[in-house]
Amino acid sequence: MNRLAQVVRAARARWALSIGAAALSLLALPSMAAGTTAEPPALLDFSATERAQIVAHGPWPPQPRTDASNRAMGQAAAQAWGASLFFDTRLSANQQLSCASCHQPNRAFQDGLATAVGRTAGQRNTPGLLDVAQWRWLGWDGAHDSLWSASLTPLLSDGEMQQTVPGLAERVRRTPELAAGYREAFGQSPPADNTTLVVNLAKALAAYQATLASPRSAFDAFRDALASGNSARAARYPMAAQRGLRIFLGEGRCTVCHAGPLFSNGEFGDIGVPFFVPGGVDPGRYRGLQQLLASPYNRLGTFNDAGATDAGAVGTRHVILEPRHFGEFRVPSLRQLAHTAPFMHNGSLPSIEAVVQHYSQLNEDRLHADGERILRRLNLSDEQAADLAAFLRSLSE
Repeated sequence: MNRLAQVVRAARARWALSIGAAALSLLALPSMAAGTTAEPPALLDFSATERAQIVAHGPWPPQPRTDASNRAMGQAAAQAWGASLFFDTRLSANQQLSCASCHQPNRAFQDGLATAVGRTAGQRNTPGLLDVAQWRWLGWDGAHDSLWSASLTPLLSDGEMQQTVPGLAERVRRTPELAAGYREAFGQSPPADNTTLVVNLAKALAAYQATLASPRSAFDAFRDALASGNSARAARYPMAAQRGLRIFLGEGRCTVCHAGPLFSNGEFGDIGVPFFVPGGVDPGRYRGLQQLLASPYNRLGTFNDAGATDAGAVGTRHVILEPRHFGEFRVPSLRQLAHTAPFMHNGSLPSIEAVVQHYSQLNEDRLHADGERILRRLNLSDEQAADLAAFLRSLSE
């Protein structure tokens, strides 16, 4: 096994170890506290409609998602070099910051901070990278339509790794180990064209990040048991989580946005979280679309390896910038939720319980007045709130 492949295995091992340790702590649910008795296995009488909704949130894991715009995707050598680059501080101008500085494996590839350090300091929460290959739009505002394009931004941002295209390209050429990694990943020496070299480096980073996937959860075992008609196995799912799931599917209407195996429709919405930031406001999807359409690195540009045949470019070609996009942010996945606190685009909610209370006590006056009104105040009882939180935690076990 070469050294680059060892890097990939080590990164995956660190993540698996951290998830395993966290899962043990999550098993100590409130109902299992000292002096209480666990509820005996039982299964709620879910209706046919509810069962169909539950089954629609799987199976997990999904089939790997390909990206025709990135020829490095799925290539072992590119994944290995991308893994090495992810932890390499030499990609930053001052050689002190790596991708892993903010996307830490032991934190589900997040940083645990309310808002990111650097370019979006005081504005946005650092998004985790698990299952990132499944996303259609990248970033809280969807400013990127590919994982490789999203990987370029922190490299070239003044507030993050502070590189320039010429500076980063020259560092790769003049660093024997980096130049050798490029040759192994792409089968040729680093090219003379600076932009092509840096874009390919980002594509190798994307190839590695595409391997970062959420493990199966207690919900997945329950879902599969229901799908196969194994009621006894399904009854092992905690009753509180079952009750919370019923709220999630029914009166909470959470599945309107948190749909499918990823527990997200991948689109954008206003959920009543304030978007004021120091010195002004965060326009969210509105500015993201402006940046996407102006970027030379979007799927409509010359760096798309599939060119005009890329089916993934259709969305970018047909997006329309509208006033309603102001203050909208991407609907995140709920998988491994317990490992990625704090929550929301601005990191303003510190816990799963706080998220539940946000929707329970939602200030509907903060929502957009135009378009279809999806959200409403849930007014959950304390027991209902605890049940919904128990269900959400089961997506992380």
